[in-house]
Amino acid sequence: MHTVFATIGWLLAIAGLAVSVAFWLPGLCHRTRLKEMLGSRYPIVYVVYIANGPLLLLLGIILLKTFR
Repeated sequence: MHTVFATIGWLLAIAGLAVSVAFWLPGLCHRTRLKEMLGSRYPIVYVVYIANGPLLLLLGIILLKTFR
């Protein structure tokens, strides 16, 4: 059972890291275009980023520390 949670932790950590890197690389995420499209709802992009980037990475690291 520990290996299942450790594997899930690795997957979450890799996914969180990939989302974080993709968001901060200028060529992959066009934030100026997003700002134009979303207008006043643009801060929602950061909520989605935090939920799918750093929080997934943190959850993956916690699972790895706990079940490894």
